[in-house]
Amino acid sequence: MSDSGEGLVAVAITHDDARVWTTGVEPDTRPEAIHAPTEMERHHHVRGVQRHHGHEVDHDASAYYESIVRALDDASGIVLVGHGKGKADEMLRFVQYLERKHPAVAVRVLGAIDSDVTSLSANEILALVREWFDHYKSLH
Repeated sequence: MSDSGEGLVAVAITHDDARVWTTGVEPDTRPEAIHAPTEMERHHHVRGVQRHHGHEVDHDASAYYESIVRALDDASGIVLVGHGKGKADEMLRFVQYLERKHPAVAVRVLGAIDSDVTSLSANEILALVREWFDHYKSLH
């Protein structure tokens, strides 16, 4: 990745959806929206939670996470933005999923920002990511 952040992808993730900026983090850049299955969709199918090697695997979350992973194919660096607290910590669950299922993507996660993403506009999220990346560059 260049010092300018070329190849940097921002992902703002909640339990319900993710916004993925694959074309840059400059102001007014438009994200790709990825939606988790709705509660009605989840309950329409028999909700599959199975234990696999001591871990619960939620198949609804797996499909959601796989959609996000596909959007990260060309990323040379990834910055995640999420709530970072308690039950709302979808960001942590996503990182754990990457570490287990997609370690080659997990190593491209440069950092994570804890913030109330539901109260931030797209430009405010992008500003947080740019500020974080500028600090990251100064350390490396």
